[in-house]
Amino acid sequence: MARSVLRRTMSSLPKHNPYFQIGGKDIWSLVNETAASRESLTGKKTVNLGQGFFSYSPPPFAIQAAKEALDVPAFNQYAPPRGRPELIGSLIEAYSSYYPEKLTPSQIMVSTGANEGMLSMFLAFLTPGDEVVVFEPFFDQYISNIEIPGGKVVYVPLHPPQCFDQETVNSSDWKINFTELENSINERTKMIVLNTPHNPIGKVFSRDELQRIGDICVRNNIIILADEVYENLYYKEHIKMATLSPEISRLTVTVGSAGKSFAATGWRIGWLIGHKDLISVACLAHTRICFASPSPLQIACASALRTAKSVGYFEETRKQYTYKYKILTDVFDKLGLPYTIAEGGYFLLVNFKKLKFPDSVEFPEEIQNKPRDFKLCYWLIQEFGVVSIPPTEFFIEEHKMVVKDCLRFAVCKDDQMLREAARCLERLKDYIQY
Repeated sequence: MARSVLRRTMSSLPKHNPYFQIGGKDIWSLVNETAASRESLTGKKTVNLGQGFFSYSPPPFAIQAAKEALDVPAFNQYAPPRGRPELIGSLIEAYSSYYPEKLTPSQIMVSTGANEGMLSMFLAFLTPGDEVVVFEPFFDQYISNIEIPGGKVVYVPLHPPQCFDQETVNSSDWKINFTELENSINERTKMIVLNTPHNPIGKVFSRDELQRIGDICVRNNIIILADEVYENLYYKEHIKMATLSPEISRLTVTVGSAGKSFAATGWRIGWLIGHKDLISVACLAHTRICFASPSPLQIACASALRTAKSVGYFEETRKQYTYKYKILTDVFDKLGLPYTIAEGGYFLLVNFKKLKFPDSVEFPEEIQNKPRDFKLCYWLIQEFGVVSIPPTEFFIEEHKMVVKDCLRFAVCKDDQMLREAARCLERLKDYIQY
């Protein structure tokens, strides 16, 4: 008996956690591999407007700060779990103007990217069966981060205007049905995740919308996880949820990102700001996940935040992004393809319902049963060399039809790259049904 047990044990590896499915490709792998395959077969470069990583470097003052930090022995060692005091001090300077009272170090935690900060919050506060309200469309990482500690996701859709497949609309036209939101709340609801400015719509939630969401959370004692990683990329007034009232502020944890702010997504520096009792528990989870975040890059971010304020970096960046959007929207205007005008962030959602690709197009087996946006995405890569993302990935199955004709484009690229994409996309005119 002992030998047979040993034989069974050694014949295969232990089973993995079934939550993590082996096999198949996620959307990022599928799109990037399709682009790489085309480049290999044709020898032509694709223009990658898919994932939201930058095609250019952080500003020189941030890079210089990182280089200088690497020369200091102490900065290359473990940082305190809550974050280096230099960065916490810079964050206090940067954010205190938004709050009626000056922030204290006990209200801030530095994380290894914004995503790890959010994971820390979910692990810190969710127990099996707790529910988290997520607005749809959603950043896909929210879902696994909530489900891993045993949480249940409750989806509340943002509704587009009925004409968004025929006319260009504003991102503010995507609305919350507050009756649906109220009906999603029960005694198990622990948290609401709010992304503003929003990926992929570009919606900047209005003061009235934020107030109504905040009031619901106050009445029900629900934590608000305010994902504001695009907080410096806004093209209308951006109001921080935590600043609306002391009652709302007490329940709000704001998520920030140096990667999004300084075109440095690979640095993996983010932060949480909130009530000291919420941050203290999140820090306990953070310490168990990664103990501390990259020390020299925290120093670089501390310096970059101070310099950015003194040189007007964020104001200039917003002007640059207004122009970047125009490069793409001009070509879609010429083609007569409607889109959602972004009020913040760096994504553009375009509706391709008017486009008809040839019947002769053959699609790989892995996308044949996917929604139409996957086929649109594949065809744009193969035929035009432009990479985008099918946004049905950010919807649950029963709501995917809302954006089945849409694609999401990232404009966080250099202007030359965006102009090349526009030139490629001009050839779509032969496939538009007017």
